[in-house]
Amino acid sequence: MKSYLYAAGIILQFFTTVPLHRTLPMERAERKAVLHLLPLLGIAKGCIYAGTFWVLLEWSPFSALSAAFLVWLLPIALTGGLHLDGWMDWADAHFSFRDKEKRLAILKDPHMGAFGVLALVLLLAAKFLFIYETVRAGSGYTYSIVLIPFFAQALTGLLLQYVPPAKEEGLAAFFQQGHSASLPFIYGCFFLAAVLVYAFHPMFWVMAGASWIYFIWIKGAMKKEFGGMTGDLLGASQEGAELLLWMIVWLSVSFGTG
Repeated sequence: MKSYLYAAGIILQFFTTVPLHRTLPMERAERKAVLHLLPLLGIAKGCIYAGTFWVLLEWSPFSALSAAFLVWLLPIALTGGLHLDGWMDWADAHFSFRDKEKRLAILKDPHMGAFGVLALVLLLAAKFLFIYETVRAGSGYTYSIVLIPFFAQALTGLLLQYVPPAKEEGLAAFFQQGHSASLPFIYGCFFLAAVLVYAFHPMFWVMAGASWIYFIWIKGAMKKEFGGMTGDLLGASQEGAELLLWMIVWLSVSFGTG
């Protein structure tokens, strides 16, 4: 149990901007617990996003545009834009169309290229569009918003578990040392708990199916293009997952199927 308490602190230190200034043990037991708790982090983030969404729509005087901007800004503020750098590095490496070694070198390059900047603009613009249209549709989509970071964080854990590291050093390789045989069971329990809440919510099954397809695709793409996982690719995959899930909510709004 102590390992899980330490892991909760590690998650706050590494994956959020919560100011937790403590030196925590990060042995294999704690890293294993971090992977187990990633879906719980997603639930916590989802409740914050959805709660903010609902309050802004039901209890604030803000316009739809203002509310959408605040909901759009919240994940960036909560995570410090942690994964955006990975998204830009992935774009520069992917669209270089070079071999694996050169792509890995581009990921490590601190300089930003044109593809990275363009990818960031498109990501943020598309996410804002999806959020704005959802805000205009009303607070009935609050429950769907909880699922977005839940599935995205679970995918992060699955990628750390099942995709080998592309290099031996780095944040991804560090946390991958916490992989365990019990992780599928833990994640299955999280999924069953979500089913109990969302069993009759069509969006849950659509988002779950899309997340699984995305996992299979991104797992293969990482191995083919980069030879495995890196911290940048992990961040990019999470940004991509959240964008995909926001797009599904937006499509539901657009076609009136929510």
